[in-house]
Amino acid sequence: MPRLRTVAALAGTALLTRRALRRRIERSPLWPLPALPVPTSGRPRARALTLTLARREEIADGVVQLSLTGRELPAWEPGAHLELTLPSGLVRQYSLCGDPADTSAYTLATRLVPADSGGRGGSREVHEELREGMRLRVRGPRNRFALRASHAYVFVAGGIGITPILPMLRAAEASGADWRILYCGRSKASMPFLDEVEKIAGPERLTVTEGLPDLQALFRDVPQAAAVYCCGPEPLMDAVAEVLPAGCTLHLERFTAAAPAEGEEAFEVELLRSGRTVTVAADESVLAAVRKELPDTAYSCEQGFCGTCQQRVLAGEIDHRDELLTDGERDGSMLICVSRARGGRLVLDL
Repeated sequence: MPRLRTVAALAGTALLTRRALRRRIERSPLWPLPALPVPTSGRPRARALTLTLARREEIADGVVQLSLTGRELPAWEPGAHLELTLPSGLVRQYSLCGDPADTSAYTLATRLVPADSGGRGGSREVHEELREGMRLRVRGPRNRFALRASHAYVFVAGGIGITPILPMLRAAEASGADWRILYCGRSKASMPFLDEVEKIAGPERLTVTEGLPDLQALFRDVPQAAAVYCCGPEPLMDAVAEVLPAGCTLHLERFTAAAPAEGEEAFEVELLRSGRTVTVAADESVLAAVRKELPDTAYSCEQGFCGTCQQRVLAGEIDHRDELLTDGERDGSMLICVSRARGGRLVLDL
């Protein structure tokens, strides 16, 4: 009995000590470590699904289509994309281009982008390493390019940019809206789903261009207040923005992060948990600067799409340049691969 009383007393003392230590940390954020909320990095992400690559086929020059099957797949709407984890661990985002009513399969398509054209290995892995029967992890769907209700639409697709547009055409047709589409590419042989687009649109609503399109002609008699959806190379989207008629709304889906603005300036980032401060040069990202001090900082796409590098911002004004975060998420966090400081300093929960 005396031994049991001693053990009980020691256990009680340990419990009181832990409680006292917790209260001390909460009252004194500088000892022994900042008493901050759990950081965003490492937080649980959306549930991943493991799907089967049931079919892989080349549907145009340099373009492969993937059909991923599974049971009771989450619903999606036109404009949505999936986050695909490749066998190497690379994470890439691809637009869904199949039928939203098909709950047994997701359809994706990707163009091979060589390294000398800016490719970073993801598309090459899809083209060269993925085989039918493989099991692949995906997250999503997520939609940052949703089709909004409108009485009239103008769709502009450049090459592989047809992937998020294709389900929109079916939806626009079903809604009874007035719509038209311009589909351009290097050559017809390189333009995926061209036959299907021709079937949906018909000659009266479809303009197909090999090379530079005539955007002035496209918008010459566009209905007032039409919704314009464009996906393709950056120069094409810039050109559409320049000729957009007054009153029309423009919706863009980018393949890559927006180009850096001219006149970038260096700034400091304090890593509060680590007790370090790094300088972000004018020509580098916050991610690159942080990884010099914290090399294990998680990242993947480096283009502001996947969210792997999202971090809590404790102080400072953020210049958001991503294509992912919602307005609510932007209030207190940033994607450090692309976003920057709007002033001279940021404080991160790292």
